[in-house]
Amino acid sequence: MRWHKRLLVAGLTGALALTAAACAGGQVRGAGGTPEPAKSSGPAATQTAKANDNTFVYVPNLDVVTDWDPATSYSNEIVALSNIYEGLTRYNFQSREAEPRLATEWTSADGGKEWTFKLRQGVKFHSGATLDAEAAKKAIERTIEKKGGAAYIWDSVDTIEAVDATTLKFTLKRAAPLDLIASSGYAAYIYDVGAVDADGKTTAGTGPYTIDSWQKGKETELTLKAFEDYWGGWTPEQYKKVAFRVTPETTTAWQLLQKGEVNFVQRLNPQLFEQAGMTDNVQTARSPSFQNLLVLFNTAAGPTKDVRVRKALQLAIDYDGLAAALKGAGLKAGGLVPEGLLGHVNGMEPEHDPARAQALLAEAGYGPDLAELKLSLTYAQGDEDQKMLVTLLSSALKNLNITLQAKPMTWSAQWDLGKKQGQDIFVMYWYPDYPDAYSWFLNVFKSEDEPRFNLSYLKDREIDAAIDKLPGLMATDALKAEDAFEELQKKIIGEQAAVAVPYVQTYQRALTADVKGYVDNPAYPNVVFFYDLERAR
Repeated sequence: MRWHKRLLVAGLTGALALTAAACAGGQVRGAGGTPEPAKSSGPAATQTAKANDNTFVYVPNLDVVTDWDPATSYSNEIVALSNIYEGLTRYNFQSREAEPRLATEWTSADGGKEWTFKLRQGVKFHSGATLDAEAAKKAIERTIEKKGGAAYIWDSVDTIEAVDATTLKFTLKRAAPLDLIASSGYAAYIYDVGAVDADGKTTAGTGPYTIDSWQKGKETELTLKAFEDYWGGWTPEQYKKVAFRVTPETTTAWQLLQKGEVNFVQRLNPQLFEQAGMTDNVQTARSPSFQNLLVLFNTAAGPTKDVRVRKALQLAIDYDGLAAALKGAGLKAGGLVPEGLLGHVNGMEPEHDPARAQALLAEAGYGPDLAELKLSLTYAQGDEDQKMLVTLLSSALKNLNITLQAKPMTWSAQWDLGKKQGQDIFVMYWYPDYPDAYSWFLNVFKSEDEPRFNLSYLKDREIDAAIDKLPGLMATDALKAEDAFEELQKKIIGEQAAVAVPYVQTYQRALTADVKGYVDNPAYPNVVFFYDLERAR
């Protein structure tokens, strides 16, 4: 959109290496800092102002579901599926470790090549079936076999054995942090394989919520309801229903929040966020993220096929000016990998140099007093931060005799166009499947015969070979892995100029003041774990 990122996509069917799409992330692996707790700026709202009693209303700016299959899902639907399904573990960004979910404990042996998980007892799938080791084994094996979405996270797995009803044993081909892998926001769900429909749709998770209704294209696209037999139990204060109300315009979302018609606005622009902090019945939350903005240049066709044009575009972006304009909503990036993850490199902050940009363009035959250059750009509809980038960049490029034809689009439309190489510049967010930086390189910059998330269309055998070596280095030699990440970023950003990375997002949320217990977890971008919330009474 990954709201994205990617915002990603659904149901990829390529080889594992090609389907590893979207995420981002790091190593053992940092959480990017401790977030500010939500702060209340006024007394709790009266209950009569609330939306449908115990219904929690989440306001995304883009469509929610692109793929229902828990094996191949790889897009915006993470915000819903993370509440319908669960994995063996969940990543705790404060401790920077995996914590129990469907597994209550685990051990590793043989230098990280053997992992044994003990499963929680008394867990039911929404289908009514009982969770046991054999069911968990079947779910993970189906995900691997589907070769879609983020299935690559299981690439190190050799065999899976259901030792007994509550014991699941993994034997790996190479050492890997399987407890972190099992906490991934994609491809790590445990589900009842027997309840999966032919099209992949299933409600057979173990999570606290099930699907109530789905109306693709409608404003209230999706509603969820409580799974009464959830293993964690329920209290009267928890939200028993959830609605996703798609609202592209930020100002409209803010107005709905002020009226109490919705409970959570995923992101506000700096001006509205400041206003929210001074508004009765509203609370705000700010925290760092692992989500950065990628400005991908078409390396395969059109004017940007010329590396001089791509380097000029990198230099034309006023990174410091953009960060200042975002007023805390984004921090200037340093390379592809956000701080807090293995692979982040100090000293890779991008440069703004209009004079050098003009010189490079002149070499390519463009610029003031030369031929006008027209470039097409697509970005996320309703994203005020991306709109700010486009506004500043359009102005800067106009001085270089470049006309930027920028078009805001829904993710589905933007992604469809991108797969057809239908633009010169593709703007999107990226974030990790689990806290590991491998995702940026494998999914966004490894060669693809048919574009999925490599929307710069970069094809470089040397870069591909270096990407393939990353998993082994990360498992055996962190120092060499750091060096490898740095060299790859120098090639991709510096030599190939396939991308510019302007900023890393700071999440800025707004909620009704009667919501208690909200905490942002950057390992699960834009996800609200509704079960953890309570409504003040």
